Amino acid sequence: MNLPFYIARRYLFSKKKHNAINIISGISVCGVALATLALVCTLSVFNGFQDMVAGFFTAFDPELKITVREGKVFEPGTAAIREVRALPEIDVWTETLEENAMVQYKDRQAMAVIKGVEDNFEQLTSIDSLLYGAGEFILHDSIVDYGVLGVELISELGTGLQFVDPLQVYAPKRNVRVNMANPSASFNRDYLFSPGVVFVVNQQKYDARYILTSLDFARRLFNYDTEVSAIELKLKPDADASAVQRKISRMLGDDYVVLNRYEQQADVFRIMEIEKFISYLFLTFILAIACFNVIGSLSMLILDKREDVETLRNLGADDRLIARIFLFEGRLISLFGALAGIILGLLLCFFQQRFGIISLGGGSGSFIVDAYPVSVHVTDVILIFITVIAVGFLSVWYPVHYLTRRLLKK
Repeated sequence: MNLPFYIARRYLFSKKKHNAINIISGISVCGVALATLALVCTLSVFNGFQDMVAGFFTAFDPELKITVREGKVFEPGTAAIREVRALPEIDVWTETLEENAMVQYKDRQAMAVIKGVEDNFEQLTSIDSLLYGAGEFILHDSIVDYGVLGVELISELGTGLQFVDPLQVYAPKRNVRVNMANPSASFNRDYLFSPGVVFVVNQQKYDARYILTSLDFARRLFNYDTEVSAIELKLKPDADASAVQRKISRMLGDDYVVLNRYEQQADVFRIMEIEKFISYLFLTFILAIACFNVIGSLSMLILDKREDVETLRNLGADDRLIARIFLFEGRLISLFGALAGIILGLLLCFFQQRFGIISLGGGSGSFIVDAYPVSVHVTDVILIFITVIAVGFLSVWYPVHYLTRRLLKK
């Protein structure tokens, strides 16, 4: 066995001459453990919120989405796109057209995103899980077109769950100058009726702005013939989404962009990743402060073991070996603190997942979930362990070398 490590291990667990040293060593381990526990729990909570948000988007967004790199719309009938449509991995293919418009209901107005979709949109996404109301998801019939609004947009317009009067939709005519003498002549106007349902994604981006309607209505309103703004895909259950995404990207070339669900919501997830990273940095800084307790513990231990050091020197030990003993002592404190903190953090995350110990908003039910969501990622646990060990090792290296030179002079 390595001699410095063996002696350091004995020093860590043996009783010291002064009981205060044992207490300070215990406090050092607890400080590192608490900082590690905070890292595990905080990062896991961020993962939980990210997974929860991803679940909401999953019900509304397609598995893959094809858009044009430059411009708003493109023709879906090109040879390359026809080749993509023939891929055996694709289960549902839906053309969509999105554009901004103004909507008016009686005396209330709001800006909205009109999303025209094909009739197989229900097969593409789990939209049924987001619908509320006594009606059904229907986009058009032989007489009128229907609009399914987000719940916040319903509230803003004051239409109620099932409005009787039609919703007026206005959009500027393409390639037409505004006639200042008669501005209304520069806009297309059409009407949407209520199917008796609204959707609730629990994301303001959708709930406060989006209206789902038929693709033909959107093309008629925005003066398009066959153009689309996106093609949305659902893959077969056994298909590898990442592999299919790469395959379609190669087939379409640089003129098109193929996005998965996370890339479709890149801004939201990027913000969450930045928040998670900043929290990681702050907690790492707190961990570094906690390591000062380790330095204090080592200082007192070095003073307490002067006689042992003299004995080792008489036996032929040099300053390098003696410094390694106390380096191992500090590293063992960091190691035990890291292991204890990770174990306790994982246990706390387990109990939070199972029993919801810490609630949101006092458990009043005003939030989407009653308790903080938690999701433990193995990569985060490994990162935390490496961080604690690295910070602990680096924090004791210089102090130990300095103290062994200054405090243990012959």
